[in-house]
Amino acid sequence: MSLNHVRPWKNIYRRKSRQIHVGSVPVGGDAPISVQTMTNTLTTDVRATIEQVQRCAEAGADIVRVSAPDEASARALKEICAESPVPIVADIHFHYKRAIEAAESGAACLRINPGNIGDATRVREVIRAAKDHGCSIRIGVNAGSLERHLLEKYGEPCPDAMVESGLEHIRILEDNDFQNYKISVKASDVFLSAAAYQGIAEATDAPIHLGITEAGGLTSGTIKSAIGLGNLLWMGIGDTLRVSLSADPVEEVKVGYEILKSLGLRHRGVNIISCPSCARQGFDVIKTVEALEQRLEHIKTPMSLSIIGCVVNGPGEALMTDVGFTGGGAGNGMVYLAGKQSHRMSNEQMIDHIVEQVEKKAAELDAAEAAAQATAAE
Repeated sequence: MSLNHVRPWKNIYRRKSRQIHVGSVPVGGDAPISVQTMTNTLTTDVRATIEQVQRCAEAGADIVRVSAPDEASARALKEICAESPVPIVADIHFHYKRAIEAAESGAACLRINPGNIGDATRVREVIRAAKDHGCSIRIGVNAGSLERHLLEKYGEPCPDAMVESGLEHIRILEDNDFQNYKISVKASDVFLSAAAYQGIAEATDAPIHLGITEAGGLTSGTIKSAIGLGNLLWMGIGDTLRVSLSADPVEEVKVGYEILKSLGLRHRGVNIISCPSCARQGFDVIKTVEALEQRLEHIKTPMSLSIIGCVVNGPGEALMTDVGFTGGGAGNGMVYLAGKQSHRMSNEQMIDHIVEQVEKKAAELDAAEAAAQATAAE
């Protein structure tokens, strides 16, 4: 249960945007901020791509993007979309026919730069295909591929150039009576991205797709994305996001959720609060947390778990979590349930016992939620 109603300093007031749909997923308005990722398999390897999409969906991805660089890839989307448990976004860059083929194949959204598609006739054909097949469109502005006339005007990629690019693309769609779009203004530089997103957020009410593009590897990219996206989300900007990492797409989903969970914007799975460990620890905190993260990955129910090595901060943290364990002496520690001391448990048996307690609590919370939904439906 959120405590924001009694802790106003924890509230984030989201920018008001209009709502669109990417397949069955609402984006913008009062919809939850959705988490996206992108496959890195060859799209023509249909089976490998479907398997990766399914792994990402299991990790919590609401939407998955798939590249369609050629006709074979665009046509392969038909089987991929049919078997995907989540909406598929087709990533299109230059050839307008790929966008039309992707829409015909069942893509829920087309990621394009209208200015790169070609002349007005070709843009109209893409928009007609999107309308005919119920596709939304993401305008994807990137600092690394700004239009030549904007680079000549501004001298280099800058926030004003990126915002102007985005507004030019919006005008193309709206001139063709198309409103079912969202927009991103990505850069690999955190400052450039943040400033561009603030500018576009003030200039339009379109839903905003957040991302720090080409952020880097798992560690560096996570930090860069957490700083850039976290600050924008804190300001209330952002309706859907993708964390771009040189890593398994599943890791992008995990990081995306952790960023949202840290700000109280989405809740999924177990939020583990753990200490960095020191000489006071009564058990090996680092190995314990590693084991628990792996063994609790299957839990989708939002809940909290504190794993603290000693009694300095342990009891205080445990008071605010569903399940907690605080290290003590003589090879055992204290188990907390619902913020209260419950019983002692040996360090050797602690991991199995904590997993059992978390699974039990998750089942209780799921049952309570199901009962509440049933009551509301009556």
